[in-house]
This record gives sequence, C-alpha cells and structure tokens, in this order.
Amino acid sequence: MNIKDAIKSINLFSHLDEKSIDIIVSMSHLSSYEKNTVLFYESESTDKLLFLVDGLLKIYKIDKYDNEIFLYYVYPNTIISEISNLNDNKINCFSNSEFIRDSMLLSLDFKRFKEEFLNQDELVLKFINELIYKNQQLQCIVNRELVFDATSKVAFMLINDLEMFNELKRNEVSLLLHIQPETLSRVLKRLTRNEVISIDKSKVSVNKEDELRSIYLGI
Repeated sequence: MNIKDAIKSINLFSHLDEKSIDIIVSMSHLSSYEKNTVLFYESESTDKLLFLVDGLLKIYKIDKYDNEIFLYYVYPNTIISEISNLNDNKINCFSNSEFIRDSMLLSLDFKRFKEEFLNQDELVLKFINELIYKNQQLQCIVNRELVFDATSKVAFMLINDLEMFNELKRNEVSLLLHIQPETLSRVLKRLTRNEVISIDKSKVSVNKEDELRSIYLGI
C-alpha cells in the first residue's frame, strides 16, 4: 500500500479532495511494526499524530502492583493518538500500547497538521478543545478508579485540585476518591510526616510538588 492510499483509507480523511490529500502526504510517513512491538509507553511524548492503517493495537495501563489493566483495542483506519492539548506541539501518551498483530502505521507531523487544517477556524478550534477537556476528565476517572492506590489518589487531587480538597470536608473527599476516611487520614499524616505537605487548621498546602507528583506518576 502506498502512502496516498493509506491516507485515503483513514476514516477522518476519506472525504478530502486530492489537494488536501497531497498536503497530508507531504507531512506523512508510513511504517510497519511486528506483533508484540511496543509503540509507546505511558508518560512518553511524540510530535507525531498516529493512525492505524492495518493490524491491531492494544491500549493498556499498569497499576501500582504491576498488573496490566486493559482499556481498549485500536482497529484499522482509526486514530491512535490521545490528544490532550492543541496548544502544544507534543502529544503526551496517556497509556501504554502494544501491537497484537503485524501492523502498519501512518504518522503525521502534528505541528504542520494543526497549521494546515486545525488552526483555520477559531470556533472549530475551541470546539475541539472542549472535547479534549472532556476526554481529560475521563482519563482522570480511569486513573483514579482503575490504576491509582489510595496514596496516589490523594496526591493526584492535591496537585490538580487543591482548592476543592480544602473546601470539602474530609469525609466528602473520601467519598469522592472512593477510599475510607481512616485511609485518607493515614495518607495525610504520612505526607505531613515526610514534609511533603503541611496542614494548618485543616487546610493543606503543598511543600514538595515534585515529590507529590512522582507518587502518582510512578517515578
């Protein structure tokens, strides 16, 4: 299969005229991967927009106990990339991916693709950003409910939603995070003892943001 036919086989591009297809060809690369090859790991980043042309790709995460949590399969002629920010030229990987069959991949220069197709209409761009924000919320739920242990759940909320954490009562935070109040108390005491956070009149302040972030990132 040549690169133009590969582009035309992708559902997103199937309606485009020849001029637009030629523009995409100029920013694209077609590559093959063998079964069991890892495409990317969680927390990696790339400047390419990825599409599966042929084969099968497994998307999964690893929890704190090194258990694999299957999320979904990517089937031919669909997008692989999990875009989290159109204002950046890098695409961060939310999960891990591994080819289940011998596969063919189409990669596009993300920066050029935005310039040629996405940045032309302000309303469309804002609409896409709203959809991306919704997707990020779902990603947070997946991490919180399937991947994170109690300490990671608390650390994630303290980094990403400290204001809400301090506004809510402790039992409300426990309910939100699906952990026991006693567990939340133990986590906060341990973080305070390690001087990662401070607590004054029930209000939490973060002392070591990098250390707190590393808890849920697993680094």
